[in-house]
Amino acid sequence: MTKTEKLLNAFERGARLTSRQITSRFGLKNPTAAITALRQDGYSIYFNRCKTKESYFKMGRPSRKVVAAGYRALANHV
Repeated sequence: MTKTEKLLNAFERGARLTSRQITSRFGLKNPTAAITALRQDGYSIYFNRCKTKESYFKMGRPSRKVVAAGYRALANHV
């Protein structure tokens, strides 16, 4: 299992992870690149900015707006 697959499994189990945690737990030197790869594979990974705590990434469900934008983008490529 790759490092990115392990990260995906953690997100699927409901983990909320900071960039620092992703680097230390999964050995990914560039957490942003791993998140981008997951997003490009169709996973809804969100970044939550916190003023009081450290900001974190988590998996969520895409909004109707995001799904609609995806369908429009696909329709424009045909």
